[in-house]
Amino acid sequence: MPPVTAKVKRLCRDGKRAMWTGINQVKPGGEFADIGNAIGAFARKNRYSLIRNLASHGIGRSLHEEPAELSTWPDPSERRLISDGHVFTVEPFLSLGGEFAEEEEDQDWVLYSIPQALTVQFEHTLVATRNGPLILTLPEGE
Repeated sequence: MPPVTAKVKRLCRDGKRAMWTGINQVKPGGEFADIGNAIGAFARKNRYSLIRNLASHGIGRSLHEEPAELSTWPDPSERRLISDGHVFTVEPFLSLGGEFAEEEEDQDWVLYSIPQALTVQFEHTLVATRNGPLILTLPEGE
């Protein structure tokens, strides 16, 4: 297998950094828009694009409960507030030029970006608390 290029290593590193940039905005009484605004600023500053049809979401007894879709890009129409105890994901899709994702025909969960470009996604599920975000999916030792 050929070695990974510096550009790909940087994209992977920055995908995780983008996720944490969003997570650091989480606090009860804050706005969900703060998450997308912070990730969007990070992406712009580092010359990335964000996939805009794959979003974070609420978690409850099943996936994608309210808040059903949470933008990880700047969304001026987002007006909802974060409440103490809200459980949701933060999962930006950082790309080297992609804007939207399409599903490969005849293959579930195989996605590609439009325009085609390398894209990474990191995700954590968290609970918004007065003491900051409580990460539910953090591996031991991280």
